Amino acid sequence: MTHPSPPAHPPVRRGRGRRPADQVRREVLRAAGELLLAEGMAGFTVEKVAALAGASRVTLYKWWPSKGALALEGYFGVVGPVLAFADTGDIAADLTAQLKAFVRLMRDTRAGIVVPQLIGQAQTDPDLAAVYRERYSGPRRALAVRALERAGQRGQLREGLDPEVVVDQLWGACYHRLLVPDRPLTEEFAEALVVNLLGGIGRPAPPRCPGDDAGR
Repeated sequence: MTHPSPPAHPPVRRGRGRRPADQVRREVLRAAGELLLAEGMAGFTVEKVAALAGASRVTLYKWWPSKGALALEGYFGVVGPVLAFADTGDIAADLTAQLKAFVRLMRDTRAGIVVPQLIGQAQTDPDLAAVYRERYSGPRRALAVRALERAGQRGQLREGLDPEVVVDQLWGACYHRLLVPDRPLTEEFAEALVVNLLGGIGRPAPPRCPGDDAGR
């Protein structure tokens, strides 16, 4: 997943004038995304976005029902996520790689650092919560669920396993450390999560017979 570096300063204000609606929308989303990465949700307002894009507040509220919905759509306008979940045939390695990438994103990039702020805003903004589920958490959850389902079909996981619950156990633990920062969110923690969880849900290897090594 690739993300641009955040702008060193808030975006430059665009000039006003009659512009096609689709151009105005693009400029509003770019201004919203740049402002979000530069100042976070604490400094994000519809008034600032309107001024930076050279658009009216009335126009923005006509297109986006809330500040949060505008912020998240602006986020995707400048971040451009690439969804991927490696399938090497080793579910432990794949989950570990995915969780470590998630940790690095959330800990080390501006694009990741603002995600907890968006989650916090979503608690009181149902429009943002809906867009977040549709465009951010939903697609990522689906990739992880499918990876676990494939692992189950390969016989790597115990029968009757609910992959939705496993996703919550793994990523939920990471989000807990992200949102309740009493313990650090690290790659070592992500690796330990997979080791501990698969110790309980992984299908044990069949016992080896004494004669298996005969002739070797």
